[in-house]
Amino acid sequence: MVTSQPNKCTMNIKDYKDLFYKIIGSAMKVHDELGWGLLEPIYNEALHLELLDQGVDNEREKHLPCFYKHHKLEKYYQMDLVVGDIIVELKSVSELTSVHRAQLFNYLRLTKKPVGILINFGRSCLQGERYTYCEYTNECLLLDRNMEVVGEV
Repeated sequence: MVTSQPNKCTMNIKDYKDLFYKIIGSAMKVHDELGWGLLEPIYNEALHLELLDQGVDNEREKHLPCFYKHHKLEKYYQMDLVVGDIIVELKSVSELTSVHRAQLFNYLRLTKKPVGILINFGRSCLQGERYTYCEYTNECLLLDRNMEVVGEV
């Protein structure tokens, strides 16, 4: 089912297309160099360095504060990589599941960042899923490689 408010939810996501290509291209280089099935922190550091080599500024293991009734908690979420307004969530698993997607969706909702990508290094072929967060409807929507909404998740 496609969102009923596509214009409000997808107005500027195509602006991120080139940066998504750089992130995915860098992830492919890491996957080609290291292979598949290593621990996630190895890919995290390698992708961080590859992005820097490509001239793409990024932050690794960025802390996302959590609050309860306006009190900042000592506990926090830790996002794998943040590239500008794009949250990059990395996995090294045999199959992506709804739990992995929910983690990215929570980060998108909490930060109000417009787009995110879930990358899986755990298979012989690199896997990537692009999503946009629609603050208007509080939905995360799957995007195709052309940055067009595929539908709700």
